[in-house]
Amino acid sequence: MRIDKQGIHLDESSEAAMIERLVEGSELAFRHIYDLYASRLYAFCLQYTKSRNETDEIVQDAFIWLWNHRTELRQRNSLKALLFISVRHQLINAWRRNAKAPVYEDFIIYRDHLSSERATDSDFDYTEFMRVVHQQLDKLPQTQRRVIELSRFDNLSVHEIAKTLSLSEQTVKNNLSIGLKSLKKLLAEQSIVFFFLFYVNFV
Repeated sequence: MRIDKQGIHLDESSEAAMIERLVEGSELAFRHIYDLYASRLYAFCLQYTKSRNETDEIVQDAFIWLWNHRTELRQRNSLKALLFISVRHQLINAWRRNAKAPVYEDFIIYRDHLSSERATDSDFDYTEFMRVVHQQLDKLPQTQRRVIELSRFDNLSVHEIAKTLSLSEQTVKNNLSIGLKSLKKLLAEQSIVFFFLFYVNFV
C-alpha cells in the first residue's frame, strides 16, 4: 500500500477520501483515481474493441467526463460502477456509429428475436454479443478471421478486402465462406443463432 504526501492511501479503502478531494477540484486525487481504475477499464474495453488505440481513446474519454462532472458526483464511496458504465456506454455508441456493419444488424435482429420469444425486453446486450463473437473468432485461422472482420465489421467488399490483405478475390471468397461456416458451428455451441452474419455476399 502506498501513501501520498497528503496522507491518502492509494487503494479502494480510502476511495471515499479521494472522491471528496476530487469533488473539491484536486488534480492529485484525480490522478490517484486514474491509477486505481485505468488498467482495469482498459482490460475490460480491449476485450471488445480489439484495438489498443480505440481502447485508449475510450478510457481517456471516461476520465475526461469524470473530471468535467466531478462536482455533480453522487457516488461518494466508490466510482467503480460509474466508470464502468461510462465505458460501456461509449462502447455501444462507437458500435452505433458503425451501425451499417452487418454484425450490428445481426445483433438487432437477434435481440428482437429473443424479445419476441420471451414476450419481454431482452437483457442480452451488444457488449455480450460482441464478446461471444470475438471469443469464437479468435479460434479461427488468421486469414479467415481477418476476412470476416473486414467483411462483417468494416463492411468492406470482396474487392476491397483483397486489396487490403494483398490476396486474390477468389482467396477472399473461399476464406469468407469457410470461415463463416466454421464460426457458425462454434457459435451454435454457445446456443446463439445469428442471421445476417452468415449471409455470404460476394458483390
